[in-house]
Amino acid sequence: MKEAKYIWMDGELVPWAEAKVHVLTHTLHYGNGVFEGTRAYQTEEGLAIFKLGEHTKRLLNSAKITAITPNFDQKTLEEAQVELLRQNSFAGNVYLRPLIYLGYGVMGLHHVNAPVHTSIAAWEWGAYLGEEGLEKGIKVCTSSIVRNSVKSNFGKAKAVANYLNSQMAKFEAIEGGYEEALLLDDSGFVAEGSGECLFIVRDGKLISPPNDNSLESITQDTVLELARDMGLTIERRRVTRDEIFICDEAFFTGTAAEVTPINSLDRRTIGDGKRGPVTEKLQSAYFDVVYGRNEKYKHYLTYI
Repeated sequence: MKEAKYIWMDGELVPWAEAKVHVLTHTLHYGNGVFEGTRAYQTEEGLAIFKLGEHTKRLLNSAKITAITPNFDQKTLEEAQVELLRQNSFAGNVYLRPLIYLGYGVMGLHHVNAPVHTSIAAWEWGAYLGEEGLEKGIKVCTSSIVRNSVKSNFGKAKAVANYLNSQMAKFEAIEGGYEEALLLDDSGFVAEGSGECLFIVRDGKLISPPNDNSLESITQDTVLELARDMGLTIERRRVTRDEIFICDEAFFTGTAAEVTPINSLDRRTIGDGKRGPVTEKLQSAYFDVVYGRNEKYKHYLTYI
């Protein structure tokens, strides 16, 4: 991770190395905290945050779901992210990580009296799954770990605790020689990647599972909007692992992953084993949007 100058903590810009919390921070012990992943891109008109409002709203929604009362409102948090980027003077593309967490002062499972804190970190970060992966695709395996069930966890919250599940799936994939994991739900249908949503292309149709067992993805929603503009036929329905084996194309979407092709699943080559034409078209359109090259979608960008 490339360090920056400052991290925003409860309204103050704190030097990166001094941004610390107490060892008895409640979230550290019990896992109740919520976060966001947001990107800013170096456009021809300067650095711009993509869908700042949507990401900040999802952060606050996650806090509501997990019974945390935020200590800042949406407008303040949006302004804080803009100011953080200004003060850090980044030269490349940036990843932002807002976090609402419970601090030091209360121990035990009843969390409501724990102090609430908010931090926002930002650092320069390239392609999450590798620049080569954006072009040639990545190798994926089906994880032995099932996605958190909606019967036991709040899947619509981007909650800290939810990501132990994703960490273990990712660990299993990397240790097995793959680049990413695909998680099924507790009924055996595709849920999502360890931190991404799935799309497949089959017989000219763009197919993506519903968000019944996945986070409501801002990037997924953007790709669907682009696909509608292109006149693609879209289906939102459940997908099985073996359908991915025989599809024409597959790709992951997410703020970190952007639009990353999948060239194989469980050692079955998908399509021609490379980025397919629909994936490439959507990927190109997506980067045109986030880099401010498409006038129709420039309202999604907040320029610094």
